[in-house]
Amino acid sequence: MTPNPNQNFTHEEEVEDWTKPSGVLFESDVTTDDGALSTYTGEFKQAQAWKRPLVWGNIIIFTVTHLASLYGGYLLFTDTKPATMLFAFVMYCLGMLGITAGAHRLWSHRSFKAKWPARLFLAILNCISFQDSIYYWVRDHRMHHKYSETDADPHNTSRGFFYSHIGWLLVRKHPDVTIKGKGLDLSDLHADPIVMFQHKYYYYLMPLGCFILPTLIPWLCWNETLASSYFVAAMFRWCVQLNMTWMVNSSAHAWGGKPYDKGMNPSQNSFVSLMTFGEGWHNYHHVFPWDYRTAEWGGYTLSHATLLIDLFAKIGWAYDLKTVTPEMIKKRSQRTGDGTHELYGEKVVPSVAKKIM
Repeated sequence: MTPNPNQNFTHEEEVEDWTKPSGVLFESDVTTDDGALSTYTGEFKQAQAWKRPLVWGNIIIFTVTHLASLYGGYLLFTDTKPATMLFAFVMYCLGMLGITAGAHRLWSHRSFKAKWPARLFLAILNCISFQDSIYYWVRDHRMHHKYSETDADPHNTSRGFFYSHIGWLLVRKHPDVTIKGKGLDLSDLHADPIVMFQHKYYYYLMPLGCFILPTLIPWLCWNETLASSYFVAAMFRWCVQLNMTWMVNSSAHAWGGKPYDKGMNPSQNSFVSLMTFGEGWHNYHHVFPWDYRTAEWGGYTLSHATLLIDLFAKIGWAYDLKTVTPEMIKKRSQRTGDGTHELYGEKVVPSVAKKIM
């Protein structure tokens, strides 16, 4: 049934079962030979009107933390030692890898398998990023892919840039997110003791990794001021990392080419890839989410998460790394792409073709 776009719902009310899967999570979800669903999903993509109760706690917290990060940005250029700047950058990189290689590629999409040392390392890095526990992050991300751009997508881009960037965290969830979320399979997470340990003790581990140690280390090890230690190495670094991750949901769904599927919002965004270590090749990722590289081209240039996973594989910590065959990529690009693919589009890029040949 097609929903009435003018009808409002409260969070507690039941909604009709009109939201259907509009994307794939794993290779096993594919029903065509080029990595797609066999049903037309465009009609499911929507932004249903509903009463959006504001979550004032989150609004206040994010306002205060962003103001603190702005002060940290001021201190960064006026009263911060080079060692602290380097330390903040390293912490940014480690936290981002905890999201990209860990919560995203390993646990959300199962694009590779990892032995316990790699899982433990990534779970520790994940605590630095403070984007909720692995369990909750994966739950929301799987909903985002399975019900992409529908009311069951937690940060539905059909509601606009601000909503998909941060607005979704400032209001209560659409009822469909809750209803459809109850049917989500998270049994693999429950079977992983490292994930469940991190989830259980997250609010003890996260403050230590995200705020306490990043503040104490510069202050105690090279006599940085306490203000710069906290506002630069902790708050500024964390807020920049948050917004760069949120840009995957907003900017990489708004700007860029769509060489693999022009019928979806996710796009190829090189700036987002640069800042998130390879997560901005979003058109490719939403078409082939089980590929551990999250990209077809580029190697390690803009995907340090891929470099880390390959390093894990070399030392025996990661295995069963999944990729997509060139034949499947070609079929999908020619069938649904926007014509900008370097090899299969309307204008072939000679340098890429030469490298492949």
